[in-house]
Amino acid sequence: MGALKDAIDGYNEQKKKNVSAEILAAMAQATEELINSGIEKRTLKSGDTIHDFELPDQHGQLRRLSDYLCESRVVLNIYRGGWCPYCNMEMKALHDLLPEIEAAGARLIGMAPETPDRALTTAERHQIKIDILSDQGNRVAETLGLVFELPEALRAIYQKIGIDVPAYNGDDSFKLPLPATYILEQDGVVLYDFVNADYTKRLEPEEIVARLAAL
Repeated sequence: MGALKDAIDGYNEQKKKNVSAEILAAMAQATEELINSGIEKRTLKSGDTIHDFELPDQHGQLRRLSDYLCESRVVLNIYRGGWCPYCNMEMKALHDLLPEIEAAGARLIGMAPETPDRALTTAERHQIKIDILSDQGNRVAETLGLVFELPEALRAIYQKIGIDVPAYNGDDSFKLPLPATYILEQDGVVLYDFVNADYTKRLEPEEIVARLAAL
């Protein structure tokens, strides 16, 4: 087990105590339906080549993926948004291992559908000094096969607990990406992929470092 899994397991235990059985069942059902949809099979995989793209970072500056790849390998971490507790735990864990990731010869980049100002808040909250790209409308995530629409049952639950997904994303949709981590070679080929339709499952940063070292 790693530090991230320990944090997630601890959070899940608290969630069982603090969230009603009805809401937990609705969340579990939505996750099961997403898994059964087969969306994972349609996502970008190891051996595929990612298409170049340009997005604004958290400061509003346009960034091209190819510019990052010219300098080094890239670890592209795609998350749902700063409102997601699992994404926040993942960001903290990445912050803690950032020196090791960089020492292994890779640049860590975040990407989420949240607006640049929300992405800036996410970066500042975790004191993580990386570029976070704002993929508003999930334009890039769509090309990676990661996008799904939050079901109606969860929309009501999220709104009840104060999570306004459209406000974070700056549009009126409830589209989100599956959380994913890709290690990209400088020519854009995917060297390693981690995609899980269960948003509570995340790749340990230690595993990222190990994969980079093995390359």
